[in-house]
Amino acid sequence: MARKLTIASYLIIAVFVIIILRLWQLQILEGDRYKKLSETNRLRIIKTPAPRGIIYDRNGIPLVKNVPFFSVLLSPDAIDDIDLDALARLLNMSKEELSEKVNRKDISPFVPIKLKMGISFEEVARIEAHKSDFQGLFVETEVGRQYLFGKTASHLIGYLGKIKQSQISDLKDFPADALIGQWGAEAVYDKELRGTPGGKVVEIDAIGRELRLISENQPVKGKDIYLSIDIRLHKAIHEAFGNKAGAVVAFKVDTGEILALESLPSFDPNLFAKGISNADWQSLINDPKKPMLNRALQSQYPPGSTFKMITALAALEEDVVKTDWSVNCTGGLTYGSWTFGCWKKGGHGGVNFHRAIVESCDVYFYEIGKRLGIEKIHKYATAFGLGKETGINLTPVVEKKGLIPNAKWKSEVKKLQWYLGDTFISSIGQGFVLATPIQMARMTAAIVNGGYLISPTLLKDEKGQTTKIDVSDDNLNRIKMAMAGVVNEGGGTARTAMSSIVQIGGKTGTSQVVGKKKGLTGEKYMDHAWFIAFAPVKDSEIALSVFVEHGGGGGAVAAPIAKRVIEAYYKKTENTNDAKD
Repeated sequence: MARKLTIASYLIIAVFVIIILRLWQLQILEGDRYKKLSETNRLRIIKTPAPRGIIYDRNGIPLVKNVPFFSVLLSPDAIDDIDLDALARLLNMSKEELSEKVNRKDISPFVPIKLKMGISFEEVARIEAHKSDFQGLFVETEVGRQYLFGKTASHLIGYLGKIKQSQISDLKDFPADALIGQWGAEAVYDKELRGTPGGKVVEIDAIGRELRLISENQPVKGKDIYLSIDIRLHKAIHEAFGNKAGAVVAFKVDTGEILALESLPSFDPNLFAKGISNADWQSLINDPKKPMLNRALQSQYPPGSTFKMITALAALEEDVVKTDWSVNCTGGLTYGSWTFGCWKKGGHGGVNFHRAIVESCDVYFYEIGKRLGIEKIHKYATAFGLGKETGINLTPVVEKKGLIPNAKWKSEVKKLQWYLGDTFISSIGQGFVLATPIQMARMTAAIVNGGYLISPTLLKDEKGQTTKIDVSDDNLNRIKMAMAGVVNEGGGTARTAMSSIVQIGGKTGTSQVVGKKKGLTGEKYMDHAWFIAFAPVKDSEIALSVFVEHGGGGGAVAAPIAKRVIEAYYKKTENTNDAKD
């Protein structure tokens, strides 16, 4: 018996020693670790993004505003106990979509999972009524974006979107589901607009209800910005275009500020404001009218007769013709077995330099193109910014370069030699020549501002980088006066742009559709319409280009649009609030 008691005593002592050693391990060796785990079990860390800065146009009209909306979130520690089928029914979501959200690999054990954004008041009431059935489920108020002009200027203003995987490392202080600028000015100036996020630590009970606030850092609102655009011009563009597709770009000629940059058809950025649905996204990207395409920067077509301003200026600069030199246009020019026609079948008769521009005589420009040669045309076209990017930053849109061909290009790319016929066609802006609406607007600004090629800017009172082109002021003025004649003289091809408010100068252009077949009808077989313009003729302030896809003639379709845009710019006393949709 004594031996049994001794053994039992040793066993009891051993058990106590093991318990003491385990307590020592838990409390001394691993005390800090378990203390932290205990804290995280009862504390919730909530990151709060800052209200974004407001975007205004150049006249102080707000283009966006911040609006509250509701989101439903789930605590990560409640994932294992949640009934996904019942929760999916409550939130009106598919089980697959819900499962994808709660099983993401990047989920933090401390940050709530955002299940659904932009829920309605009715959904909030339903969730609150059933919250006790779903441990860790709660509703939170956030601040989102409302785009006040809808589709107007959307390609320039842009939209918000969820943080992409490639952006996470640069935005560690932001919630994983935060919305940041992903397009246009919202993206270009996102760092300034988004401000400094805040956060709070709250104590919660077993079912995730907040008990008390432990600590809080208030977010700091983002900086407001003033864009260079005039929203009245954008409104005028939308009204003038109707259902047509195309683009308009307007420059302030002395600074390079973008006064308007509109691509049509456009999209409604409000679709993205609270996270775009997959159905809406698929609808946008599969739309045959391509509303997400920024035609101002990415549509590159032959500029037609608007390019004649380059050919004309090159001819004066290189002294290959005098302004009184004339050509007798009979409706075409014959070269070997080829005939290069003029747009006016019966011909223009005798035309000098000025009248050739006013009436847009193709034969005159064939002749001066032959005297110049393609290399000199290439020299002046590239000097005026054609064939290369303008440098505008509208993330994530990649600007097209266009194309100014020459003999070297044709040899390297087409593996063919350059012919005089190629020069004829290039002289009038057809054939291989390609340009974008923003390039043509910038070219026009450089013609009327004294030969200064200025990089476009998006902020009010910000001047772009400037390069002085080596051309004569007298020759530039001759081009300007001829362009004024296009609009204001008898026989001019853009009489439809003549205004009683301000004197407008311009040049029409028609871009032939590739593969157009004689006799076929329908919009897709119509030519593209161009018009470049500036105003006023003396001391010019604004220059622009108008491009209408399958619009037909530049004088009939594009010129009246330019007139409406320019007149909107000069109606200074108009109530700008009327421009809002």
